[in-house]
Amino acid sequence: MNYRHAYHAGNIGDVLKHAVLACCLVYMQRKAAPFRVLDTHAGIGSYPLSLEEMQKTGEWERGIGRVLAEPCPEPVAKVLAPWLDAVKAANPSGTLDVYPGSPALTRALLRPQDRMTLTELHPADYETLSQRFAGDHQVKVIHLDGWLALGSFVPPKEKRGLVLIDPAFEVTDEFERIADGLIKAWKRWPGGMYLLWYPMKDWRAVKQLHATLEEAGLRDILALELSIGRSDPDSPMRGSGMTLVNAPFTLAEDMRIALPWLRDILAEGPGAAAHVHQVVPE
Repeated sequence: MNYRHAYHAGNIGDVLKHAVLACCLVYMQRKAAPFRVLDTHAGIGSYPLSLEEMQKTGEWERGIGRVLAEPCPEPVAKVLAPWLDAVKAANPSGTLDVYPGSPALTRALLRPQDRMTLTELHPADYETLSQRFAGDHQVKVIHLDGWLALGSFVPPKEKRGLVLIDPAFEVTDEFERIADGLIKAWKRWPGGMYLLWYPMKDWRAVKQLHATLEEAGLRDILALELSIGRSDPDSPMRGSGMTLVNAPFTLAEDMRIALPWLRDILAEGPGAAAHVHQVVPE
């Protein structure tokens, strides 16, 4: 995959990723104590639909475009509200002109006492991201490899928070790097919440990831999957998954409500699926 975020912002992968991220952030707000979010592969933060990369792929039309175009049943609307409210707030004209990536979405859900650390390795993307949050005392933007960030910035001084890991998947050993990075971070901060996103193109790699995490002693592992049709390692991405460690206890039930509806409105053929699976109990 070529997963510079600008090519894929608002696509079917972002639908899953950002719906889940928003639910987790709202859950973190239940306690008054501050929390910190670490976004290891942050991109440029927010994505105007006029960007050449977004115009080239048009993937947002099959993702957030369809979600916003469909009437949402009340139970689903309640689950998706934190995410979709942030999208609508970023587009006050009522027309979708910009899609908020995970940094912009997270920033919209931070309280005054909360903080965010963003790391981005791509030089041009880092510059854009840094300019976007210049002067924002709640946000720290660092030009750094996301895998080094996992070793450098956990545990945070706030002792509460979550880590979003959303790598580029441009190298063949990305799942191994995810497992290694997450295990090392978890050993330093076992109480943190970890959110891993990945394309569902290689089922064996995902199963091996879960097995590796379990063998390392990690507990409370939840897997979420959303696919619009069958895919394989050689086809374009048609689905994605998230593996969460220490997910909110409310998240599994929320996703059992929301994911089937998202599956139905995004489906593009046989094999469309939505799954919620507790890989390892607490």
